[in-house]
Amino acid sequence: MRAKRTFRDEDGRLRKNGEEWLITIDDTESHIPDVSEEVQGVVDVTTLSLQQYCVVLNPVGADGKPQLGQRKLVKGEKSFFLQPGEHLENGIQQAFVLGEEMGLVLRAKQNFVDEDADGDEVTRKAGDRWMIRGPVDYIPPVEVEVIAERTSIPLDDNEGIYIRNIKTGKVRVVCGETYMLTQDEELWEKQLPPLLVFLLNTKDPRCDRGDYSLPVEQTPQGCTRGVTYRVPHNAASQIYDYTEKKARVVFGPDLVMLGPDEQFTVLSLSGGKPKKPNVIRSICLLLGPDFCSDIITVETADHARLQLQLSFNWHFDISDKAGPEEAARLFSVPDFVGDFCKAIASRIRGSVAAVQFDDFHKNSAKIIRTSVFGLDPNLKVLESLRFSQNNLVITSVDIQSVEPVDQRTRDSLQKSVQLAIEITTKSQEATAKHEAERLEQEARGRLERQKILDQAEAERARRELLELQALSVAVESTGEAKAEAQSRAEAAKIEGETAVAKAKLQAEAAMIEAESELERLCNARDAELKYIKEKNELELVQAREMATIELRRFCETVQSLGADTIKAMASAGPDTQVKMLKALGLQSALITDGSSPVNLLTTAAGLVGGLPVFASKSSSGVEHE
Repeated sequence: MRAKRTFRDEDGRLRKNGEEWLITIDDTESHIPDVSEEVQGVVDVTTLSLQQYCVVLNPVGADGKPQLGQRKLVKGEKSFFLQPGEHLENGIQQAFVLGEEMGLVLRAKQNFVDEDADGDEVTRKAGDRWMIRGPVDYIPPVEVEVIAERTSIPLDDNEGIYIRNIKTGKVRVVCGETYMLTQDEELWEKQLPPLLVFLLNTKDPRCDRGDYSLPVEQTPQGCTRGVTYRVPHNAASQIYDYTEKKARVVFGPDLVMLGPDEQFTVLSLSGGKPKKPNVIRSICLLLGPDFCSDIITVETADHARLQLQLSFNWHFDISDKAGPEEAARLFSVPDFVGDFCKAIASRIRGSVAAVQFDDFHKNSAKIIRTSVFGLDPNLKVLESLRFSQNNLVITSVDIQSVEPVDQRTRDSLQKSVQLAIEITTKSQEATAKHEAERLEQEARGRLERQKILDQAEAERARRELLELQALSVAVESTGEAKAEAQSRAEAAKIEGETAVAKAKLQAEAAMIEAESELERLCNARDAELKYIKEKNELELVQAREMATIELRRFCETVQSLGADTIKAMASAGPDTQVKMLKALGLQSALITDGSSPVNLLTTAAGLVGGLPVFASKSSSGVEHE
């Protein structure tokens, strides 16, 4: 509400002109605006949860007046209304929930007394920086400003980060651990030239001998992560430290991580055919063995200009890789390819200039090898050429092609070559013709000699044939008589053996029949005995089971009738007779049919006993009592 003029409200409080105040449900449930006041607006309640807080600017004090320039911290869990003149700084904010690997960098805006993690009081001055680590829930007071949030950076053994101390300005590398920046540290970006970034991202230099073109963007790039490079096998890289003014050489296979003040030495080598400078850019230097090709132009003593295409095999001879001086020699010559190609080309030009074209054309390989490698005291060509500046060794030279540069020289060389080819061809034709005639005469002589040998061999074979024919006739006549006698003897022998075998077989057959009959009878008796035994056992089992069934039936019948019923059935007839006699009034009676005698002795005994006796005798002579 806002007062239009000075007046007193319903509660008797003096409201001055232009004064603003807030009416809530704590003051009244309903309110009707007075003529001297007007409604400025509806204020919504501000609700904070347990993990929220807010900062109120120009809070209203105990006297009900706003404290301009002051700030008030309100923590949840709470609900309140903003008084007139109050507003929130940055709205409702979430409390900082810090994990174990998190932290906050804080700075004091003014002097105040704070508590550390142990609960002790600490005096903070304006501008002080400090850091708190999790796990903790933190709501910054109004005197504190949150500068940055920190998170632990996990680093492997081959990973690192560049860290700069903002107080001392010193930059260092941290690798192989999980590290969290302190309040006085920040990540430092190492500026890398675009060419170095391009080379670090290219593929293995051993697989690419082409031209490395520079990237389009020439702006240096920053990197907070440790710059690493995997030096390939049989290669070396040089790293220079600008602070210590020293260089170190790393031989592969190895992983290199640059320090804050270190940079790779970028090699700029010659390439192409003929060699051109600054064609190949590389970080690592291949130690070889490798080859290199070049095209050079030479001129003979008779002014014949020739173009030679040569290939050289080379390698670096490093006996002690641990020695810093010998390792530094590798990079003492920036462009070793162009250097040794120029040196070799100079030697070859000097040697070729002293010989004629014909001599060079015939002995080109010897002249070039002699000019490149030199001669020993025994006038023998040396096996290698060594450059002592960087321990480069050239082991062989291959002449791939020799072509004249001038057209006239090329034409004359072609004519001489054709003439030499023609002379060689004719000479070979004459030699071949003479050799053919000689071979033909030798073949004829061998043929005549072979004919004579064949005729002699044929006569010898014919004589042996006649001898064999005579022998076969004699053998045939003798053989017929001998074969007939032997056949008769064999026939008689076979007949006798057949009769003996027949008699043995008949005896064996009779014996087998008798044994078979005996076995059959035994089997029949055994089967009959087994049958009778099993039948008797079955009958015995059947009788036993029938007796068991009958016994069970009788027992079940007796159990079903009961003892009293059986007793009643047994005594039913005599009881009926006794009752009849009692009904007739007789003490005893004797009834008989007159045809059968009566045992009066037992009857009298019954009468004497005074017991009622009813005796009868059936027609079959069986007496019943």
